[in-house]
Amino acid sequence: MKADEMWKVSTGKGVKVAVIDSGVNPNTSSLKGQVLTAEVPQTVAYGATKDYDGHGTTMAELIAGTGAGGGLKGLAPEAKIVPYRIAFDDLTGKAERTKTASSAQAIKAAADTDVKIISMSFGSPGSSPEEEAAVKYAQSKGKLMFASVGNDAQRKSLIGYPAAYPFVVGIAASDEDGKAGDFSEHGNYVDLASPGLNVPSWCDNTFRSYCTGQGTSQATAIASASAALIWSAHPDWTANQVLASLIDTAGRDWAKNDPSTYLGYGLIRPRKVLENSGINPGAAGTDPLAKENAAGVTKAADASPSASASTSSQAPQNTSDGPASTTGSSSESSDSTAMWVALGAAAVLVLGGGVFAVIRSRRRA
Repeated sequence: MKADEMWKVSTGKGVKVAVIDSGVNPNTSSLKGQVLTAEVPQTVAYGATKDYDGHGTTMAELIAGTGAGGGLKGLAPEAKIVPYRIAFDDLTGKAERTKTASSAQAIKAAADTDVKIISMSFGSPGSSPEEEAAVKYAQSKGKLMFASVGNDAQRKSLIGYPAAYPFVVGIAASDEDGKAGDFSEHGNYVDLASPGLNVPSWCDNTFRSYCTGQGTSQATAIASASAALIWSAHPDWTANQVLASLIDTAGRDWAKNDPSTYLGYGLIRPRKVLENSGINPGAAGTDPLAKENAAGVTKAADASPSASASTSSQAPQNTSDGPASTTGSSSESSDSTAMWVALGAAAVLVLGGGVFAVIRSRRRA
């Protein structure tokens, strides 16, 4: 992503990101001073700073970690994190689950604050009327929402929520060559793709060491950080305009009006927005995903890549449900795949643990 060049223009300063996850530990070396614990609404504050599996803290660091003390340096190191804890399947204890907010409660609470971005690295194969209503409410409040599409494609690609709700940007995971991860779920609710393989992630909730992680969770955090960089540089833009700029500049070698079911409108490239000071983000009130939001989702297992895309760049490789790739013959396409973030000193400390974040019902992704 050429992060060093982007940071000359924007570091995410002035942008707050709500991380709805397993909680966020504000005491890691990389997150000290980055987590606005006092700004969590009291109605959903229980456990917000007690991360019970390390997942939420990883997401927060990928967004706004400073890199201090050998920790992860996120893509938007001067953004701030507002933490929210919800119950994944591995949260044990009836009392803990009862006191912890639901995803719907967390989304609605975040919508009533001054956060600009809501990052949701979790998913479920089932929708919820309460959760969908909370998403609509957050959209009405001008929030930009990102969610992971899920990691179960190798077994059966399911429609994942909240990624599949209208007004939520569904994020797939790609590797450094622009190829969708084998695990990254697909369907017409996939809107954009972001780096999500071989990413340093906390091994567990002891916060002693990093492992190599992969998943649409990590991709979602990096997409949220990308939006924070753009919004910081263009504070007068609306959520629609920030998203439109990411879509317009996304790396793809297929027609923009025919998005891929594996990579959506392509690979995020915030640098392409930041380097063009005169970029036109479109009308403030125009939803760049209006067509998708109106059409709804189709069954993910039946989804296939866009018919107009070439076999080499986007069609499944070797298997009927394999991932697509943006790799193409043009120099612009080649540039679009140079996606990886400089993750600070922690990159050399990563262990070979090979952690794989499997999507669960109301679970991390």
